[in-house]
Amino acid sequence: MFYWFLKWIALGPWLRIIFRPRVSGAENVPLEGPAILASNHLSYADWLFMPLTLPRRVTFVAKAEYFTTPGLKGWLQKTFFKGSGQVPIDRSGGSASEGAIISAKKLLADGELFGIYPEGTRSHDGKLYRGKVGVARLALEAKVPVIPVAVVGTDVVAPPGKTFGRFTRPVVRFGKPLDFSRYEGLENDRYILRSITDEIMYEIMRLSEQEYVDMYATRAKELSKSDKDPGKGPEEGGTEKPAA
Repeated sequence: MFYWFLKWIALGPWLRIIFRPRVSGAENVPLEGPAILASNHLSYADWLFMPLTLPRRVTFVAKAEYFTTPGLKGWLQKTFFKGSGQVPIDRSGGSASEGAIISAKKLLADGELFGIYPEGTRSHDGKLYRGKVGVARLALEAKVPVIPVAVVGTDVVAPPGKTFGRFTRPVVRFGKPLDFSRYEGLENDRYILRSITDEIMYEIMRLSEQEYVDMYATRAKELSKSDKDPGKGPEEGGTEKPAA
């Protein structure tokens, strides 16, 4: 908690004064109790501005290496990431994705807010990409609501591939909580997980007003690097709305 307090004292007021982020729907986030905040991901600055608009701590998971690097650099990294509300991935489950689920479930069991980016990586072109089903599995296993979130304008402040961009006022929009308790016990059904994830992504798309591409962001980045067009049609991962 000391690091969280330090962040708000040292960093929060400056970000508020300089960027004056706008927020809507904050009343949809409970003042206590666990919930998953599922957001679009346009910039590395997303995890700074989204929590800044809430009175509660929002925790994300980060690579364990950020917390275990030796020396002064390692200490500075660890201090910064702890202060900005991030915890290391628990790798006891083997893979990074399994470790993220384990870490998230521990946080939610303690009644905290957990932040996640279903796309898995930042959008390279401002579009919204297909969500990975980990968010659905987490919601069912932890038995908590999912609050869709749209962060707009952070890709102007900090564009992909750049440290700084142009000044703008970021906007954070929180949607109404999504309850998936009707699917309890079906966390291993891949069709149910896909349906839940698409419902979450649809709400994020509606809040963010981004163009949706039915393709994973990592694949879209690969195609972009090879100068291929990822928006030719649904068969090639083209533009269409996720199933609501």
